[in-house]
Amino acid sequence: MEMLQIHVGGCLCGGVTFETEGPLRDVVACHCGQCRRTSGHVWAATSVHLDGFRLTSDATLGWYRSSPAARRGFCRQCGASLFWKPEAEPRIAIAAGALDSPTGLRLERHIHTEDAGDYYAPAGAPPPAAGLPDHIGCGCLCGGVSFDLPSAAGDITACHCVQCRKLSGHYAASFDVDEATIAWRCRDTIAEYETPAGGRRGFCNRCGSSLWFRSADGAFSVEAGSVIGPTGGRLAGHIFVGSKGDYYTIEDGLPQSTSW
Repeated sequence: MEMLQIHVGGCLCGGVTFETEGPLRDVVACHCGQCRRTSGHVWAATSVHLDGFRLTSDATLGWYRSSPAARRGFCRQCGASLFWKPEAEPRIAIAAGALDSPTGLRLERHIHTEDAGDYYAPAGAPPPAAGLPDHIGCGCLCGGVSFDLPSAAGDITACHCVQCRKLSGHYAASFDVDEATIAWRCRDTIAEYETPAGGRRGFCNRCGSSLWFRSADGAFSVEAGSVIGPTGGRLAGHIFVGSKGDYYTIEDGLPQSTSW
């Protein structure tokens, strides 16, 4: 008798948990502007029929109508980007990073690659920085949080730790910023989540967009996907690759580290 395939997962804080029954679709990475903004980099998801999906805890689950055709589900407590639910289809897309390992899945394709950020390539090495803007604007998807930075992003680092994968839905990419130089335009919907190590994650509590991270020692970084328009940066390397998801490989030829 064939054993039923069961997968479990959830957000970082545990406020949202779920399980699936039956086979999952292999993972698709989406580079559209909405997915980049909400995840902070790139969103990657599997998919399952609604008959095979069950929420085991939804205490902190929030939904944001990102378009007439779909809603996005996220954790209102930790900001994890979790679900994409199309209105006209009996299925739900689930962030691959939200699944507990091992997933047994593989990344099968990339979509909306024409909308990819200027700092990376969907496949292969990132392009050279195409210019250095004298300032860059950042913000969430719904517009409840927005701010300006006084210079281009520069080197951008991808992080594959479990925490970043759970929060982003795939893996994170961010660049260092002097927090004192941020010029806030709007922070009506900003929220913070304190991580187990004492850092704080900033996100929008209305649309779930991932925005920034402040470590326990005060170091500050901004999610590259939150930049509206060119970043003037370039992906420079990968950290915590020993914790990366089992469904993808790193093929851009950039330096990799098993720690910071």
